[in-house]
Amino acid sequence: MKPNRRDLFRFAAGSMLAPVFVARKTVSAQSATKSPVGLIYGEDRRRNVYEALKLVESELAPGLRAKDYVLIKPNNVSVRNPLATTQADAIRGILDFVEPYKKPVVIAESSAGDTFHAYEESGYLQLPQEYRSLNLQLVDLNKEARFELFYVLDGDLHPAPVRLAARLLDPDAFIICAPVLKTHNAAVVTLSVKNMALGAPLRSAPGERPMWSDKRVYHGGVRQTHYDIMLTAQKLSPFWGATVIDGFEGMEGNGPSSGSPVPSRIAIASPDYIAADWVGVEAMGVDPSWVGYLTYCGQVGVGAYDAERIEIRGESLDRVRRKYALHQDIERQLRWMGPMEELPPKLG
Repeated sequence: MKPNRRDLFRFAAGSMLAPVFVARKTVSAQSATKSPVGLIYGEDRRRNVYEALKLVESELAPGLRAKDYVLIKPNNVSVRNPLATTQADAIRGILDFVEPYKKPVVIAESSAGDTFHAYEESGYLQLPQEYRSLNLQLVDLNKEARFELFYVLDGDLHPAPVRLAARLLDPDAFIICAPVLKTHNAAVVTLSVKNMALGAPLRSAPGERPMWSDKRVYHGGVRQTHYDIMLTAQKLSPFWGATVIDGFEGMEGNGPSSGSPVPSRIAIASPDYIAADWVGVEAMGVDPSWVGYLTYCGQVGVGAYDAERIEIRGESLDRVRRKYALHQDIERQLRWMGPMEELPPKLG
């Protein structure tokens, strides 16, 4: 699927120039207020998630009341390792929180594998019966195959079209991100923003031939990956309602699917996905400046990636912070921070 000349001009005008103007306006608007982040420590995963959301309910309630339904986007990247996926009890904590608002609920995922297999292995199939009042539906975004075309950069820094799941761009949905606290093999850590940005691109549905995956476009290089995640976050963020990171048992080392458990026993919630991720990164004992896509998001004004612009409610970071071991490939991951020495000399 190659872009034509019209696509190229649209990409240059829309995806590259427009965010610059949006960013300046957003930074100015956010500078006067702090982004609230709820931080809970406890020995019950479901209650932690619920209580973290309650800490920021005053900011979430108006959006919840205004929207037609709630969409929960979990992280089900791997069914081989339960530690890598959003557990059913974390989803129950979210459902307990939204139930009084009497909105229908959709759980939607675009898994790198078989989404419904992931639902089954993660214990989601029982949830519709448990929460009948919510008319809960499980949706495979890959099988639903409704998308909006968007342009990112490929590994050669050329514009490349990707299909983003239309449900994650639905103005009628209150979108709740439900990620897990994990390290990553390309992006240092994977929390709220990474869960949404790489969950949005679609791939072939089970049994579809030929097989394809627009997620692969994002894995063209250590620099391009961070930039593309930021571009996608800019596209998706106007539709975001809240995020709640399940850090009851995080993953360190060779994440996002082959790492080791860390009993952090926390949950983090916020209407600002970037602020929540900043708190998550700090709770993992990671230098926030190492995470390129979150640094970029903060720079262009998608959210607050700055201690001075974040209000933490509940537990203190000092109490919950643990030093996570990072992926064995971390040195190569951090090359995004330096100059692009592989480029030829500048011309002109």
